[in-house]
Amino acid sequence: MTILKVLLRQLLLRPATNCFPAKHAPKSVSAFLARASKDTHAVTPPVPVPPGFRGKIAYERDKCIGCQLCVKICPARAIEFLPEEKKVRIFVARCCFCSQCNDVCPVGCLSMTDEFLLSSYDKYSEDLIVTG
Repeated sequence: MTILKVLLRQLLLRPATNCFPAKHAPKSVSAFLARASKDTHAVTPPVPVPPGFRGKIAYERDKCIGCQLCVKICPARAIEFLPEEKKVRIFVARCCFCSQCNDVCPVGCLSMTDEFLLSSYDKYSEDLIVTG
C-alpha cells in the first residue's frame, strides 16, 4: 500500500529537472539552438539552481599552495598536478562532482559553482578544462 502512496505523491509534484528548451522537440536541435542564440525563438527558462548545487568547479589559482591533496582524493582522477607551476589542472569531463576536493583543500581555492550547462563535442575544450 505504501508504493501506491508514493506513486500518487510523485504524480502531484512539480518536476525538479529542466524541461527541454522548447514546448515541442524540433527537427534539428542544432538549428533550434542557433535560432535561440539570436533571440528569434522562444526558449523555456531553466529551473532555478537549488542551494548547495554542485556544478562546475571553480579554481582560484593564486590561493593554491600546491599541496596536491585534491589530486590524491579525487576518485575520478580529474585533477592533474602541474609540477613546474605547482598548480593543478581540472578536467571537468572526468569530474563526478563529488566535491571531495573542495572539502579537503586547506586554503579553499576550490569551490563548486552554479554552472551546469557543460556539454561539448570536444572533451579538451577550454570550457571543460579549469586552470584558474
